Amino acid sequence: MTRRTVVTLPGDGIGSIVLPEALRVLEAVGFDAEYVEAGIGWEHWVNEGNPLPERTVELIAEHKVALFGAITSKPKDKAAAELKPELRGKGFVYFSPIVGLRQRFNLDISIRPCIAFPGNPLNFIRRGPSGEVQEPPVNAVIFRQNTEGLYSGVEWTNPPADLRRAMAQHPKFEPFVDVPGEDLAISSRIFTRTACRRICEQAFAYADAHGYDSVTICEKPNVLRETSGMMVEEGRRVHERYPKIALYETNIDAQMMWLTKNPEDYGVIIAGNLFGDIISDGFAGLVGGLGFAASANIGTGVGVFEPTHGSAPKYAELDPPIVNPIAMILAAAMMLDWLGETDRAARIRNAVAAVIAGGKVRTYDMMKLRGGPQVIAQGAATTTQMTDAIIANLS
Repeated sequence: MTRRTVVTLPGDGIGSIVLPEALRVLEAVGFDAEYVEAGIGWEHWVNEGNPLPERTVELIAEHKVALFGAITSKPKDKAAAELKPELRGKGFVYFSPIVGLRQRFNLDISIRPCIAFPGNPLNFIRRGPSGEVQEPPVNAVIFRQNTEGLYSGVEWTNPPADLRRAMAQHPKFEPFVDVPGEDLAISSRIFTRTACRRICEQAFAYADAHGYDSVTICEKPNVLRETSGMMVEEGRRVHERYPKIALYETNIDAQMMWLTKNPEDYGVIIAGNLFGDIISDGFAGLVGGLGFAASANIGTGVGVFEPTHGSAPKYAELDPPIVNPIAMILAAAMMLDWLGETDRAARIRNAVAAVIAGGKVRTYDMMKLRGGPQVIAQGAATTTQMTDAIIANLS
């Protein structure tokens, strides 16, 4: 078998801390690969005017698989202000490099498992009808359409005259016709039938293969009638091929309320880009937070795997590091699944589960401590100690 090459993208902040921990676990589980590090993130924006250098894109195009750490993103004005002086005023515009990667490689399928590990002190609990404490078994997998919707990047402040004239053809635009251009911002929510059908097909196939008995489409078709309506329409069509799987339809606002009332009722969930981002973070909060949330970005022959947490720069310089590496390690396990290394992926998840259930090694977030160097003295495990414990349980 040809030795696999994996592109590693540490990025910003704690990305450069947690990604090496995942590589240690991959080595310990016997995954034989070569790792090629590539640049992405804020440093490249500041110094080059491009947070996603073309040389990085070329490496991913060559090797087809990448592990990604975290990035820092800032609003437009702050991004412009931090450019090197010689790059300012030359038309450089910051755009999220992970969103850029998704669009460059059409990584249109985002898979975000939110599955509770027994024994995690951060798992969601509630009161039962007699006042008893209940810990519902949360096992939701969100399929997020990854390249379209409000994250497509098609937006303007002070939109051009041709666009304003076109928008004015719609009767709902009438209240905005006389708004001065500099006071008008427009973001486009774009759905295509092909992308809606593909995310629905992938979600139903996953549910069928993994024994989930329901798929829920989480959108807002009563208001966003055209875009959400298209997703619902395609979901219903795909459902016809899977009659044994129940199809539910929820609105995003109601779903955010229901996920803390009856989260155990949901299996596979489909949503567009923004709503998928929201609902996956909501469910992640029920299983311990973003320290336990991993995701896959899947296209045709290319996969990029990442934790869903941010770069947390305030923790990046702590020595020893204290951040929870589990989300990054679970992202590496998702990569192994995609590469067909399912046995090794299962061993990693089982090792993570054993450490959590054992309760002896917990990072500061699992102990509900305020982050900072003092947590070590309060009994929190370091990043390295958590990884060591996971490796020790691989067998």
